[in-house]
Amino acid sequence: MQKLSKILMCSSEVAPFAKTGGLGDVVGALPQALTRLGHDVRVILPKYGCVPEEYKQQLQFKFFIYVPLGWRRKYCGVFELVKDGVTYYFIDNEYYFGDPYLYKWNDLERFAFFDKACLEILRHLDYRPDILHCHDWQTGMIPVLLNAYFVRDTFYQGMKTVFTIHNLRYQGIYSMDIVADFFSLDKSFFTEDKLEFHGCANLLKGGIVYSDYVTTVSPTYAEEIKTPLGGEKLDGLLSARGQSLYGILNGIDYGEYNPKADRYLYENYDLRNVFSKKKENKMQLQKQLGLPVDGEKAMIGVVSRLVDQKGFDIIAEAMPDLMGMDLQLVVIGTGDAKYENMFRHYAWQHPEKVSANITFSNDLAHKIYAASDLFLMPSMFEPCGLSQMIALAYGTIPIVRETGGLKDTIQPYNEYTGEGNGFSFYPYSAHDMVFTIQHALVLFGDKENVWNPLVKKAMKQDFSWDASAQKYSDLYAQLLG
Repeated sequence: MQKLSKILMCSSEVAPFAKTGGLGDVVGALPQALTRLGHDVRVILPKYGCVPEEYKQQLQFKFFIYVPLGWRRKYCGVFELVKDGVTYYFIDNEYYFGDPYLYKWNDLERFAFFDKACLEILRHLDYRPDILHCHDWQTGMIPVLLNAYFVRDTFYQGMKTVFTIHNLRYQGIYSMDIVADFFSLDKSFFTEDKLEFHGCANLLKGGIVYSDYVTTVSPTYAEEIKTPLGGEKLDGLLSARGQSLYGILNGIDYGEYNPKADRYLYENYDLRNVFSKKKENKMQLQKQLGLPVDGEKAMIGVVSRLVDQKGFDIIAEAMPDLMGMDLQLVVIGTGDAKYENMFRHYAWQHPEKVSANITFSNDLAHKIYAASDLFLMPSMFEPCGLSQMIALAYGTIPIVRETGGLKDTIQPYNEYTGEGNGFSFYPYSAHDMVFTIQHALVLFGDKENVWNPLVKKAMKQDFSWDASAQKYSDLYAQLLG
């Protein structure tokens, strides 16, 4: 019988209250999955101005304290909300979090206040966690602060820390002087083996150095970040911490991504009627987007931020080749202007082949997952990636580059054995991507022997949070001994 733990998650974003990306999705879903296993999980997040009104009205005021921030003392209100068995604590300070933006110009000061508040309010809650589980650089200083001076108080002694890296590229790098001021740290903390990083202070590094365990969001990414190529100048430290570094794959929420019940789709479907209904979704989307309506035409979907990390430089290089193929390309996303304008240009030049939707629309994203035959995701690096798992749930076959979580979730299709659930390539080149797309289109033509069985296999894949939560649960038990 596994020991059940009290776990406190600290994060700058948590769905459905406030999120900009995958971090919010993870900290939205993981606590609920851990609660289903019997753990007592609570979550602390900032009370941003963008928290939806329906949740704001459910918030219960608990108490307020003043949090020391260097020489300053700052008001900190604490609100509580219980949802799906998880208790959420919202840190209130209008100056830092009152407007709708999650990230701003003064993030160091905002999250220094948040990190201090996460630890300070614990004495006033009727709750003493066994484990503080912190996420990304915004909470990287919590393990540092715990070690620096909170641990002198018997209340905090024995608390363990887990730090999860969702994307190593974002590290929270600031001048040492200002970090020392906000966090009340002396110069002994700013050495090469602690917070110092190329003459600055690195908050993510603080989380890595001072946490008991470090995790990241896929097994392959955990290996990649120990190399110079993927380590973002922290590979030496991450290699040194290799015995305490674990890669646990993220899950997806099948409550939100389920073609049988998805309210955004033109037609819902499951394994029994996937082929007729998927075609119907495709034709309705073609009609909506002004593409020629043809249920037999191969449609490739792209739902992404339009940035280099996601492979858009090699997509840009490959566009002339793609325009020579018999396909339709449907893109939704925003990002770098050069990629936004590139897709607008090709949509203007080839209106029968390209639909460029330079916007964010959850509704249209769901429709693209359901209507497409193939899903293109050639990331330069990808800590985990959720889109490829979502695509599988809708019977849309991913074409990915073998990196991070994409390598862990997509096995290349083998036409001799029938094994695999998608298509992949390794070299980061437009040439290899184009070759893989051409190969996929050839197999798309063989519906009976290849494509239909592949679609059914994709829809049977299970990347639910329950399996991931069990791995975190095992990790907590190991940490608590």
